Amino acid sequence: MQANDFFMPEGTYLLSHSVGRMLKTAPAHFTEQFFNPWQQQNREPWAQWLAGVMQFNQALAKLLNSHADNFCPQANLSSGLTKWLMSQSSLQNRRVRVLLSEDDFPSMGFVLQQALDDVELCFIPAGEDMSALSTWQAHLNQHYDLVFVSHVYSNTGQQAPVPDIIPLAKKFGCKVIVDIAQSAGILNVDLSLWQADCVLGSCVKWLCGGPGAGFLWVSNESLAMCAPKDVGWFSHQNPFEFDIHNFTAHDTALRFWGGTPSIAPYIMAANSIDALNEFGIERIRAHNLQLLARIWQALPQLCTSPKNAEQCSGTVIMNAGSKLETCLHALTEQNIAVDARRYGLRISPHIYNSATEVEQFIEVINSLT
Repeated sequence: MQANDFFMPEGTYLLSHSVGRMLKTAPAHFTEQFFNPWQQQNREPWAQWLAGVMQFNQALAKLLNSHADNFCPQANLSSGLTKWLMSQSSLQNRRVRVLLSEDDFPSMGFVLQQALDDVELCFIPAGEDMSALSTWQAHLNQHYDLVFVSHVYSNTGQQAPVPDIIPLAKKFGCKVIVDIAQSAGILNVDLSLWQADCVLGSCVKWLCGGPGAGFLWVSNESLAMCAPKDVGWFSHQNPFEFDIHNFTAHDTALRFWGGTPSIAPYIMAANSIDALNEFGIERIRAHNLQLLARIWQALPQLCTSPKNAEQCSGTVIMNAGSKLETCLHALTEQNIAVDARRYGLRISPHIYNSATEVEQFIEVINSLT
């Protein structure tokens, strides 16, 4: 896989933490799998469309080392989290204490606050090192019911030690929810090894699948106890039974699917996930680390995110201080796309970025600092 396999703008695009670039094969795949069944067949296209969505689940299962039956397509992470929380009878009609971080994506906090009847959100303060297991050990205890973990914190570039956090939380009897929106497609994620209760993700970022293709993963143990409230005919074991007097929840994670589903986002995303699977996440991560290392080497005084593979995400966070706006303006003038959040610039080199592009970025920053 090369940069020319993607539709790329003029200039340097370093915003894969926000929106990944589209593969050049995407339009043809979408036409074949979505438009052609709709336009050219003298029958309804549902069979072909649903096969395309199942391809999405299968591609995720390969990418994340699990089984397709544990995945359910969702419009976004908020939808998936809401549905999972409301399906947990053990979390209803009582006070639920949740441990999370002030550096989690705000949408997740909003859902946790609203989807449970009686909840107390307990925050690990912003700025703590979420990549250190000691941080989690200092805060986790038996008084929590849920632990929410971001595998990657988008504003700090920190990678949480998820394989170590989950058994620690389970020792205290906590259910574990993991957000992999910023790690799927750039870091190795092994759901069979992790054995969280619920995992949420998106394809719009490093997976280059576009918006709308979110997903919910539920462990086998958790699935057996899930009774979703937000259901529809595609949550039914046999969606085409059409008996209003009989509802039997699907025996897979598709029980969370709901009513008539969106199709287009998942057909689009399946193509990109298949391509990234074929190329190999290990190779993508190795390329990413090579480019990150060059930034760390050239601009060590500005980089505030971790500088080793076990603790860093795919993104460098760079604190430009009072020169932040000047840097953003200069980068824009040079047609180099980055963005900024609370802790500074965010720079995310993907497989389609080159060493030359990173050197151009470094040159601009060096001229201003």
